[in-house]
Amino acid sequence: MTIYETIKAAVPVRQAAEHYGLRVNRNGMACCPFHNDRNPSLKLNEEYFYCFGCGAKGDVIDFVARLFDLSNYEAAQRLAADFGISTEPGQAVAVPHKTKRPHIRQFREDEMLCFRVLTDYLHLLEDWKVRYAPRTPEDKLDDRFVEACQMLDHMEYLADILTVGTLEERGAVVDGMMKEGKIAFLQDYVARKKKEVLPHEQRSSTEPIR
Repeated sequence: MTIYETIKAAVPVRQAAEHYGLRVNRNGMACCPFHNDRNPSLKLNEEYFYCFGCGAKGDVIDFVARLFDLSNYEAAQRLAADFGISTEPGQAVAVPHKTKRPHIRQFREDEMLCFRVLTDYLHLLEDWKVRYAPRTPEDKLDDRFVEACQMLDHMEYLADILTVGTLEERGAVVDGMMKEGKIAFLQDYVARKKKEVLPHEQRSSTEPIR
């Protein structure tokens, strides 16, 4: 049995979706995380998911791969780690039981929040590094370009941990970001900075960047 078959036999799509923070109603419907979904349009059952809004569909591995922007193999590894499933040849496949830890749902919600905010900040930094790069060696460095150069590597490192790290590693990152309102501050900071980017600041697509 391959790692993909092992995971699909052990983890229902609906259970995985709930594990990663989605709220699923009695009919197996949830708001789709793959588009701006105000009313539940994502159908989840044991073996597959399908969104009536954006058309996203697939099995549990497809769901996690799309949710966290992973390859199918990385998604299978993450599911194995999160649900305590052995993928070694010859090992019996144990269907995971729902955890009894009362705070697990809150942790998943915090983890998804941290991942979304980090991703938004990363996109902003990537944009700043290109948009505000100096055109000549004599140009004064823009503060946003400097911030992008200083912060990109660290933010990518944190995002990578939340994507493919172990449960313990991800927990440490989430705990650190949730303390003292750091994630709330970063979320507000990104929102404010996005509003500050005015159309006239954007460089012409025909103007070369040196």
